[in-house]
Order: sequence, then C-alpha cells, then structure tokens
Amino acid sequence: MAPVVQAIAGDARLRGHLCVTAQHREMLDQVLAHFDLKADTDLDLMRRAQGLDYITSAVLEGMGPVLTAFDPHWVVVQGDTTTTFAASLAAFYRKIKVAHVEAGLRTGNIYSPWPEEMNRKLTSQLATLHFAPTEGACANLKAEGVPADRIVVTGNTVIDALIWTRDKIFADPTLQASIAKAYPFLDPTRRMILVTGHRRENFDGGLERVFRALAVLARRTDVQVVFPVHLNPKVQEAANAILDGIGSVHLIPPQPYRDFVWLMAQSYLIVTDSGGIQEEAPGLGKPVLVTRDTTERPEAVVSGTVELVGTDAEKLLARATALLDDHVQYERMSRAYNPYGDGRAAERIARSLINAAIP
Repeated sequence: MAPVVQAIAGDARLRGHLCVTAQHREMLDQVLAHFDLKADTDLDLMRRAQGLDYITSAVLEGMGPVLTAFDPHWVVVQGDTTTTFAASLAAFYRKIKVAHVEAGLRTGNIYSPWPEEMNRKLTSQLATLHFAPTEGACANLKAEGVPADRIVVTGNTVIDALIWTRDKIFADPTLQASIAKAYPFLDPTRRMILVTGHRRENFDGGLERVFRALAVLARRTDVQVVFPVHLNPKVQEAANAILDGIGSVHLIPPQPYRDFVWLMAQSYLIVTDSGGIQEEAPGLGKPVLVTRDTTERPEAVVSGTVELVGTDAEKLLARATALLDDHVQYERMSRAYNPYGDGRAAERIARSLINAAIP
C-alpha cells in the first residue's frame, strides 16, 4: 500500500489519512520507515498470540471513530488480511465507499490460503471499486458478477514498491555495502536458499515437513539456508525445533523490506508460502518453490517462474535438488519475466479515485 499512499500524497486533488492497525507491529514499523511514511492514526492493536476473532473485532471497533472523524469519500484497503476485511466492513456500516487494491485474486478454496481467501471474497462483496492486478483477477471478479465498469486493471502495487526499492539499492554502492555488513555469516561460496513461511493452513504439520526438507538440503556443502522467521509463535517454535543448530542454516528475525529485497537479489532459489514473493521474485529472475497446494497468483506458474510443491517434504527436496543440480531447469525458471506490473499501478489507482463517478 505504500506506493498508493505516496501517490495520493503527491496529488493536490486528493487528501489522504493513513490509518494503520499494527496487526503486525514490528513488520509495519520498518516498512513505514523505509518509505518515509507516518501514520495519521495508529490503532496499535497487536497482541501476543492474537486470534482471528480478536483481530476482527478490534479492527472493526477501532476503525469506527476514525471513519466518523475523518468522514472520507473512499476507504482504500489492500490485499487479503483480516484488517482489510474488517476495515471494509466498518466502512460499509457507515455507507462509505470501499476501493480494494489487489482485488480479484482467487484459489477457489476458502480454506487455502486461510483465512485470506475468505477475507478477499468478503471484501469484494463490500467494495465499490476493484483494482485488479491482472486480467486474470479481473476475469475472476466478472465471473462473480462484478460489473466491468467497477474494475480497473492496474498491475500490482507490490511491483511499484519492488522497483522503487531495487533501484534505490543498486544505484548506491555504499548502500549495498552497508546492507551486506548486516549479514556477515553469508558464505559467498555457497548458494543461498531464501525461505519464508507463515501460512496458518500449514500449522497442522505442513511447516514441520517443509523444515525437515530444508534440514536435508542444508547438509549439502554448496548450500546455505537463510530464513527470516515469522514472529508467529507457532512458526518460531517449529523452526527452532528442527533447524536451530544446523551450521549452514541461518535463522534470523524478520528483515526490513529494503534488506529483504537485497536478500532476494542475492539468493539462488526462494522457498516460500508468501503471495507477494510469488510476484516479486520473477522480476528479480529468481525461481520460486511455493509450499502451498493452491495459489491465487497463477500467472507466474503459467510463465514458469513459480512452481507449487505443497508441504510434501520429498517433493520439495526433489524439486530444490533438481534446480540446484540441473542448470537447464534452473535457467528455464529464472527467466526475469514479471506478469504482475510495470511499476505504475499506484499512479493508475490515484487517477481512478479522482475520476470515479460512482454514486
């Protein structure tokens, strides 16, 4: 959402109010700092071991006074978090129009990813204007009965953020050197497998299977695993139990967005259950093995830069090994083709908010 906030702030015809819920406090703060943003309202809702019922009710209750005080023409929400759905519902209760950024992503299974698939479906029911990142997402919305004149295909704002950050890093050798100093443990003779994992649907043993496969891969003398471990206690517990103490596995805290982009650029292969990384990595020419059974981002799968492997340890191990050992397969997946945007999505969104003539 940061590029959208920047685009709104840069247009004199729009007046924005940035409200954050802090559903993930630490991750939020470093992103705000990176993009030089300051929240107008910070609900500061995060609690340790917070459940979905708490997040939903706290966001719904917290957003009410903000919307009443600011009385906006539009509430702009992004993605598929519980914050997105609950803030949309709070706007609906006040008959305020909702604009949904990254609209129309679907897997067809309300439990995968969970609860994200249902969050975005419910948000679509509440939204007046839908900013679809791709033609495929647009088609999903039309199939659900959303009128064509309520949909704008913009590309994904995550690509705006990626391009802005990538260019900032690689235009400044001093900055690159400064970031590299934060990772003195990296061995330049070993290829890096960069890992992320946090999906709730994998909490029933899926994470443990993935981590066991990574432990086997880490035995190779030409591999190092770098895993910024999500702050969810269940992810932390599983990662520490299986991967802690393996010399070529580096369990580190969640990284600032800028530094994570640098890590992606330095990696050889990415293993993730993240949606956003499925969009970002193709732009950096990095193959991605997705530890999910479904994806709402099929474009990268079709283009060949992303592959679904689920949480089957043997399949993950086999596919990662093939990419490490077979140069032809690796080259085929590492083609730097990105179907998700050209870096101008936020500009299109701001223009659409100005031009929208929807009662």
